[in-house]
Amino acid sequence: MSGPKPLVVVGDVLLDEDIEGVATRLAPDAPAPVVDVTVDRRHPGGAGLAAALAARGGREVILVTALGDDPASEAVRRELTGRVRLVELPLNGTLPVKTRVLAAGRPLVRIDRGGGTPGEPDAAVRDALAQAHAVLVADYGRHTASAVRDHLAAVTPRTPLVWDPHPKGDTPVPGARLVTPNAAETRALCPGGGESLRAYAERGTELADRWRVSGVAVTLGERGVLLTRPGSGTPMLVPPPFRAGGDPCGAGDCFAATTAAALADGALPEEALQRAVAEAAAFVSAGGATNPGLWRVTPAPGAEEAPATDAFELAERVRARGGTVVATGGCFDLLHAGHVGLLDSARAIGDCLIVCLNSDASLARRKGPGRPLNQEADRVRVLRALASVDAVAVFEEDTPQELLNRLRPDVWVKGGDYSVQDLPEARALRAWGGQAVVLPYLDGRSTTLLTRRAAAAAGTAT
Repeated sequence: MSGPKPLVVVGDVLLDEDIEGVATRLAPDAPAPVVDVTVDRRHPGGAGLAAALAARGGREVILVTALGDDPASEAVRRELTGRVRLVELPLNGTLPVKTRVLAAGRPLVRIDRGGGTPGEPDAAVRDALAQAHAVLVADYGRHTASAVRDHLAAVTPRTPLVWDPHPKGDTPVPGARLVTPNAAETRALCPGGGESLRAYAERGTELADRWRVSGVAVTLGERGVLLTRPGSGTPMLVPPPFRAGGDPCGAGDCFAATTAAALADGALPEEALQRAVAEAAAFVSAGGATNPGLWRVTPAPGAEEAPATDAFELAERVRARGGTVVATGGCFDLLHAGHVGLLDSARAIGDCLIVCLNSDASLARRKGPGRPLNQEADRVRVLRALASVDAVAVFEEDTPQELLNRLRPDVWVKGGDYSVQDLPEARALRAWGGQAVVLPYLDGRSTTLLTRRAAAAAGTAT
């Protein structure tokens, strides 16, 4: 079975910067919040984000864009190296930089700076488009699509093309398979008529006729996507599979990239849109473009594993955006269904789950001779592999008390027959306003019982 088909992304790359922090006071000289910065992230935006999203899963992606010699262009090159192949147009000027300042996860202000004009494309652009199984135009109004328009028009009759438009950008080339404006862009292009589904269906049909394209898919946020075609006819509504809560920044890029990738693999437009709606909803729920995991490099087979998430940095990030930090602890010497159920339930309480794990020496003091059954490094690796676990922190003491004082979670979870009053950690949690809770535990599951069964089975076998 062949792998994912090559995809070419054409469009305007930006450098997105998110400065996150906590705002608890106003400046003395103006009624403006003072943000104490905790995290400063920079990553490719616009067509750069769309290309990186399309490349997830190992797809070959070529990004045709304009880059210069400025620091922002260099930062984009560094971040995209190893993810996509760049085919560059010269940039007369500097790459645009869009900076968001956020407090407790909410944007306070956005600052835009920089900008330039793309130069003329060369033969490398024509060659890149010739090998594409689908093309995505990520138009952010910076005229890369205009510079490459003749090449795009030449491949459209034989190659599926998705055009993600911008109010300040170029009009899609005739014959495009799908154009994906959002609700606001659609209203700007076709004013009046309200915001009912019927109004958007009429706008989508009008745009499909005006642009002479095969279909217009209007993205409507929580309502899903409305697919219309030229002329009259009943539109198709593709609702999201679940209600997505999170940062919507980059959702449009995720939607367009997934749509184009599905068309590259031979999907029908309707199938491509269903896949894209589900992927965009999952993208938003995972934190959107601000999700640190999006830009984490996955090691190649045989390569050294990437550094694991630091528990203290994770807790600080989650707190900075107003989220809930959940922690639990234990030996987890032989992972079983009771552990998995507890961890799944604990993760559902908040926005991250940190496991406080007994070291080998700590476990041996608690459990006695013959323990641990699995060494510390193996226990850490197994826990980190669980979708419910965001980070693991190892402690050497008999109890996680000292670790908790540093971590300061909002919720501490234990499973089993404890009462909250019996938990020694409960008093520590109260010191910083946290809460200790007990969750139900699956009966009949424990490491001790499993080891006894294994020993009995071994004795029977001999």
